[in-house]
Amino acid sequence: MNYKLPKNERVHSKKSIKELFDKGSSFFLYPFKVLYLDQSIIENGTHQVLFSVSKKKIKKAVHRNFVKRRVKEAYRLHKHLLNHESEHKKLIALIYVSTDKSSFEIIQSKIQKILKKLQTLGHSS
Repeated sequence: MNYKLPKNERVHSKKSIKELFDKGSSFFLYPFKVLYLDQSIIENGTHQVLFSVSKKKIKKAVHRNFVKRRVKEAYRLHKHLLNHESEHKKLIALIYVSTDKSSFEIIQSKIQKILKKLQTLGHSS
């Protein structure tokens, strides 16, 4: 099992980010808003994820980075819940919308629920 989170598994092109926000579907699972978009052909063939913590919600950069590190770690440990064999790959944005810093356990359980839900959404289409 690969627990790494290399650059090719993160959304980093402006074009992909714009497409995700313009055409993507979303759902809300506090403290996250999740945007996702199915891609039939992605260059590297993996699910790609974007992590975001709002400057309006969490003012201090150190606290934003702290929350982002927790979210990335939870995703990295549980990304295996997404089916990597399917031909439809997803662009995923995990947007943290809470004003307080959640514990790692809470973030981890929510990320697990989100990934399971994304997996079931992948089967229905």
